[in-house]
Amino acid sequence: MSLLDVRDLAVSYDGRRAVEGISFAIEPGEVVAVVGESGSGKTTTAHAIIGLLPGNASLDGGRILFGEADLATWSERRLRSVRGTQIGLIPQDPANSLNPVKTIGSQIGEVLRIHGRGDRRTIRHRVLDLLARVGLPDPETRARQYPHELSGGMRQRVLIAIAIALEPALIIADEPTSALDVTVQRRILDLIDDLRAEYGTALLLVTHDLGVAAGRSDRLLVMKDGRIVEQGPTAAVQAAPEANYTRRLFHDAPALTARPFRDLHAAEPAIVVRDLVKEFRVGRRPFRAVDGVSFEVARGTTHALVGESGSGKTTTARMVVRFVTPTSGTVTIAGAPDGRRFRRHVQLVYQNPYGSLDPRQSIGEIVAEPLRNFGVGDRTARRARVADLLERVALPQDMAARRPRELSGGQRQRVAIARALAAGPEVIVLDEAVSALDVTVQAQILDLLEQLQRDLGLTYLFISHDLAVVRQISHTVSVMSKGRIVETGTTRQVFTEPRHDYTRELLAAIPERVR
Repeated sequence: MSLLDVRDLAVSYDGRRAVEGISFAIEPGEVVAVVGESGSGKTTTAHAIIGLLPGNASLDGGRILFGEADLATWSERRLRSVRGTQIGLIPQDPANSLNPVKTIGSQIGEVLRIHGRGDRRTIRHRVLDLLARVGLPDPETRARQYPHELSGGMRQRVLIAIAIALEPALIIADEPTSALDVTVQRRILDLIDDLRAEYGTALLLVTHDLGVAAGRSDRLLVMKDGRIVEQGPTAAVQAAPEANYTRRLFHDAPALTARPFRDLHAAEPAIVVRDLVKEFRVGRRPFRAVDGVSFEVARGTTHALVGESGSGKTTTARMVVRFVTPTSGTVTIAGAPDGRRFRRHVQLVYQNPYGSLDPRQSIGEIVAEPLRNFGVGDRTARRARVADLLERVALPQDMAARRPRELSGGQRQRVAIARALAAGPEVIVLDEAVSALDVTVQAQILDLLEQLQRDLGLTYLFISHDLAVVRQISHTVSVMSKGRIVETGTTRQVFTEPRHDYTRELLAAIPERVR
């Protein structure tokens, strides 16, 4: 008998069908990965299994057999008895999944108290053991801390500790590493693997990262538009995918498809950074976030700054675009005027396409805003420029009248790029500009950026923690760690002949990496 057997599951939101008659099974100790784009139904499927669908969702049909019990027929009260004890959940966002006003220790202990797993002293010892088990140093201190005092990787480990506290037979991990740097991601996935081997726990891994799915699962389910379009042993599906959609996903995944390195052609530098330092005051002592950083970016090329969170790459980028003033050092951008006109020459595209667009404005107004700010053209000329920009980023003309909430994540990022292009800049800084996007949309945006660079001669400074993406898009790379650049070179050199141990560690952490 399978541990979990889902049969003909159907789920709707406000009457709109989101999952349509899907069936699959999970065996004891097995890892099954569910992959697909946003809106494919993978998270809805996971939440339906554990009875955590939102209020506007309805379970329209099907069976969810956990052993001999059909969870689809259970009340909320009965489902609470299963959650944690038999089925654990590792949610996606560690920042929003922990209570900010409760200590870490009390939140882990709460799971044990609810299910009557010992007195106060026993629970305290178990909490400290769990914190140590998930690799958090100094469990006594961590138990007294609040979520905001921990890094993203540490918070994710706390969520894993909560999920395994009662040693469930099945863990559902919903995008457990999507917001984490590549080295932290590898440590978290290794931890889940070790704990699964120790407890014999099965894992349902929901992810849009094909590299993670390919490297960590026994079987693969590929979802599209609420249906399973392909499923089977991971190695077999990866070697010979049958569905066109599956083939496209694998083709678009930077970590799974080796593309030629981008050759670097000699050109004068468009960006010159020399001995850049930025210190922040933390209490009475200064904290040096960027420490003597220097690099150059040739005109018409892409230079990537890579490293883990806290490495200083985003602070460096914000100094390049003059959003942050350096403590010392210089940033020179060829041809850029001083003062307010600097913004016409240098533009920034942010990470989050959902938060960087004004929800009150139409798309046409958003794209035209830089033109209005710089007094470029009259209303008719600006309207024509907006139409040209939307066409250039492959968006239909009728998009101009819509609001951001009506667009997908990929469409919103295209709007952000169109807005950045509006005033005719020569340099664009892209801060994690594709990290929030699904693999297929990500591939489309990367192709768009390359095409715009060829057509317009743009120079990019590309900030990313995803080395598989960096390999595809950049000509040159600087690797940052603890505020310093530890290695710089062409992308080919850095990826094929890394000189620094930290660079080698980053490369080794790429899921199913390609060279």
